[in-house]
Amino acid sequence: MIQRSILLLSVLAPALAYAQDPAPEGEETFTVEETDNPDATTEQPTDVAAEEEGTKGKASDKDLVLGENRASWQDIVVVIRKPFLKMNRIELIPTWQLTLNDNMIRHYGFDAQINYWLTDVLAVGVEGVYFVKQFRETFDLVASQDRRLPTLNKYKFGAALNFHYVPIYAKFAVFNKRIVHLEGFFTAGVGVTQSEVIPRDPKFDPWTNLLITPNVGFTMRVFLSRWLTLNVGIRDYVFIDKYEDVNRSMGMPGGGEVDMAKENASSKLINHIMFQAGLSFWFPMSFHYTTFR
Repeated sequence: MIQRSILLLSVLAPALAYAQDPAPEGEETFTVEETDNPDATTEQPTDVAAEEEGTKGKASDKDLVLGENRASWQDIVVVIRKPFLKMNRIELIPTWQLTLNDNMIRHYGFDAQINYWLTDVLAVGVEGVYFVKQFRETFDLVASQDRRLPTLNKYKFGAALNFHYVPIYAKFAVFNKRIVHLEGFFTAGVGVTQSEVIPRDPKFDPWTNLLITPNVGFTMRVFLSRWLTLNVGIRDYVFIDKYEDVNRSMGMPGGGEVDMAKENASSKLINHIMFQAGLSFWFPMSFHYTTFR
């Protein structure tokens, strides 16, 4: 063991002595940067650590100045808040409707809805609509040219329970002066519609049908103020209506004829698509945020 230690010291002693000896006089030493750069001078290198400390000091002074100019973190707002909240508010919607897909008879609908918003994107509500019919030009042309009267029903009123879901929210600038906020929501519900047969012969008595009516639709809304919005949309009311038989005749007087006509009536699936436009009035008329910015 002692011999191995002596041998190790004898090997390391020359290397340690060489490392501790200063460079001979008259012999120049160069750093790596000086040897790589032929234009480098022989000035002594500056203290890198001192420069780093000075740089850190300057950066901290700069941050300190910025911190003094900034009032608080609340002054930094990346995305502004929504200007309109719907949760726990009641919406009253008077709406005007117009039939889009019937070239014989047109219906104008005077609709009223009441919705309660459970969250900012989900609502439940009820709807009632009163219809007014108008024969279009095609109805008269068919009667005069083909010598036949079309088979038609008119709609009297409807009611539904609806659910609304808002998946779309957007905003756009108007002439770089004002930001307008809007949203789009889907509606699905189920209700009833009352239709009335329009007899071809005025001597025949009409009858009414009460029809189960699912409905689906999409509406776009523009926010005008904290309590008022403008709505435009399309709604499809789907039901199976019953029409007068083409071979109806005066067979049973005293009301029996109507019963027989009902039994012989033909059924047809109807998609009553209507354009809607209206205003929404919100209660309470104001709201406030309960969360931090």
